Amino acid sequence: MMTTPEVRNQVVNDIELAVRDGARQTRACAMMGLAATTIRRWKPTGSTDALADQRPTAIKPPPANKLNAAECQRILSVCNDPTYSNVPPSQIVPRLADKGIYIASESSFYRVLRSQGQCNHRGRAKEKTSRVPTTHRATGPNQVWMWDISYLPTRTIGQHYYLYMVEDLFSRYGVHWEVHDC
Repeated sequence: MMTTPEVRNQVVNDIELAVRDGARQTRACAMMGLAATTIRRWKPTGSTDALADQRPTAIKPPPANKLNAAECQRILSVCNDPTYSNVPPSQIVPRLADKGIYIASESSFYRVLRSQGQCNHRGRAKEKTSRVPTTHRATGPNQVWMWDISYLPTRTIGQHYYLYMVEDLFSRYGVHWEVHDC
């Protein structure tokens, strides 16, 4: 959690005051929800004020296993190749592995495609469409009920039960339920 320098100074001053009054630093820090090492990091020995949070300005080196531009381009060329242009990365990677070729992981394929704006529907199948139902709308309880039958396994092999449940669409409250063996 990011803290402002003013809040840090106030917390450090409160803990120092408690320590001067005889409290242990670890107990005072625990009361504030902090570790004693946090206070030492916020206010090193010899400084008068708490240091500002250095995380926003920290220079973070890139990961050692980050894909370079050539590897990203190879992933894009494979994905845009006519052989794989209609196939998602979840199928491209195993097909390449069957041929003994490893370029990158499936998640890396998805990451590169997403960065280039190509992580969209691939293939001849229609894209999934979600529509809001035009019927069965409930604006209050007990207007529309829905039902479901669920399969309930048991510890006995070959034996199972059926849960018949009636539920209110608006409140999602189980209005009625029964368990039967057939």
